[in-house]
Amino acid sequence: MAFLILVRHGVTDWNVNGRWHGLTNIPLNEEGRKQAKEAAVALQGIKIDAAYTSVLDRVTQTFDEIAKELSLTIPLIKDPALNERDYGIYTGKNKWEVEKEVGPEEFNSIRRKWDKLIPGGESLKQVYGRVIPFFREKILEDLKSGKNVLIVSSGNSLRALIKYLKNISDEDISKLELNFGEIHIFEFDKDGNITGSQTKNSGLYKGKI
Repeated sequence: MAFLILVRHGVTDWNVNGRWHGLTNIPLNEEGRKQAKEAAVALQGIKIDAAYTSVLDRVTQTFDEIAKELSLTIPLIKDPALNERDYGIYTGKNKWEVEKEVGPEEFNSIRRKWDKLIPGGESLKQVYGRVIPFFREKILEDLKSGKNVLIVSSGNSLRALIKYLKNISDEDISKLELNFGEIHIFEFDKDGNITGSQTKNSGLYKGKI
């Protein structure tokens, strides 16, 4: 038996201000660091053997806070395959201003539709196309060998992975929301099959996101 632990990064000033990060490197704010520490508290008692993150600062800083709180000394593997969705022309823009410009239907399509292409950016389907091969080739082998694995990443990369793990349909994935510091834990057997799952919340940012 092994555990796969998924943690979304803590909040940033851009999150608070409603701006799309995409691949922009924005650090955690103080509330985000607090959320990461609270996530660590929620994970106490689970031995972590391996850790993976994207290469983005807000994600690696979240891991650093968790590692410090749990006194982890394991190596960290950073890979761009786990990066947030590239928001292309919308990167850095205020999402609520974009909603006013394009209307609620197009806005919801940009944010949540499975195969919505963004000029200069990615769809969630394309994010899935890089996250899942990485999971199958790298992380699943750790789980099959009995290692408990921590993945810290961004909302869309984790949504893509959860879609795969829970076999969520292309239509229903639009309903999946992950808050800051949210934790999803999956239990795997030695053959790589999921035998259970649960969700934990740390100190969640209550603002509009």
